Amino acid sequence: MKYVSEYRDPQKLKGVLQEINRLAATLTLRQDRSIKLMEICGGHTHAIFKYGLEDLLPSAIEMIHGPGCPVCIMPKGRLDDAITLAEHPDVIFTTFGDAMRVPGSNYSLLQAKARGADIRMVYSPLDALKIARDQPDRQVVFFAIGFETTAPSTALTVLQAEAEGMTNFSLFCNHVLVVPALEALLSNPDLQLDGFIGPGHVSMVIGTDPYRVIAERYHKPLVVSGFEPLDLLQSIWMVLQQLAEGRCAVENQYGRFVQPTGNVVGLDAMRRVFQVRSTFEWRGLGDIPQSGLQMRSAYAQFDAEVKFNLPHRQVADHKACACGEILKGVKKPWECKVFGTGCTPEHPIGACMVSSEGACAAYYKYGRLSSRVTQPAGEVKHSFNGSGISV
Repeated sequence: MKYVSEYRDPQKLKGVLQEINRLAATLTLRQDRSIKLMEICGGHTHAIFKYGLEDLLPSAIEMIHGPGCPVCIMPKGRLDDAITLAEHPDVIFTTFGDAMRVPGSNYSLLQAKARGADIRMVYSPLDALKIARDQPDRQVVFFAIGFETTAPSTALTVLQAEAEGMTNFSLFCNHVLVVPALEALLSNPDLQLDGFIGPGHVSMVIGTDPYRVIAERYHKPLVVSGFEPLDLLQSIWMVLQQLAEGRCAVENQYGRFVQPTGNVVGLDAMRRVFQVRSTFEWRGLGDIPQSGLQMRSAYAQFDAEVKFNLPHRQVADHKACACGEILKGVKKPWECKVFGTGCTPEHPIGACMVSSEGACAAYYKYGRLSSRVTQPAGEVKHSFNGSGISV
């Protein structure tokens, strides 16, 4: 297939759904409980609700939303450090838009900007480098966040800054790694997962080989998926097929973009600029060993944590916010006491409501303010939604 409309074809979706229902009915009879699959990526969560896919799946399948939102997993203490940097009188602080409205201990970056901090939204780290080039008398700091998806562009920007001899550019590095987070989830006895829908964008960079530990050590199937409706349903079917056959393997549904060895150029740039931190704090998951990146000592002149004296505080989340439990897959957004009432996109309490990849934002945007209506296992729902999918 070569056109996006083919990945949204109702007839193709109906055929895959019939197979999903058949396998789900067989598996639930075998294990006498629902099948829990985690989609790791926040982009997948939004696609699932945008196209109404969860309503099309049998009730025997429960989709668990994982910690694949890079803004959501940022602990409040690191956000406070970012605000401290932004309020430094000599600093122009640059950031992606998603991070602007995430609440810190006292206020957000957007509110810090309103209080006078020079904070500018950019679309790439190269935009931040251009600002540094145009403002040689100011220190420009880029708020580097994201999984392996965005880390190569950050690394390549540092290499460009080095080539130009820039002395007023640095980054506050908060890049994180997906596989250690999955291992941390699998060590949680409260979370029983049967398989994973692997992230497409991250896998375009790292490939499929790093996920082998999930299948080989933890005996969980993982299928890397694209973002269209047929991509996601086919990936769910592929995981169920593995479960039905008693296999645990890493498979690649997103073969049109993802290769086993990933993006060699991007990975090489990451290895040159970054090294793995001994530990990194994740919202809801706590400290996870070897789960974050930091600047190598050879690039210390571009490391804001070296240039500026940051407090590095650990700060607890708001008591009413269940963002941590949602990121761990233990709770759904509608189980949070303030979801949709005290916490909305206009007045967020937690990061999951702010980010364009946050689970709470997906539930709120697409009207999922309570649990879905269930149907008997094996029964196919017929549905039409505004995205034009009817099966």
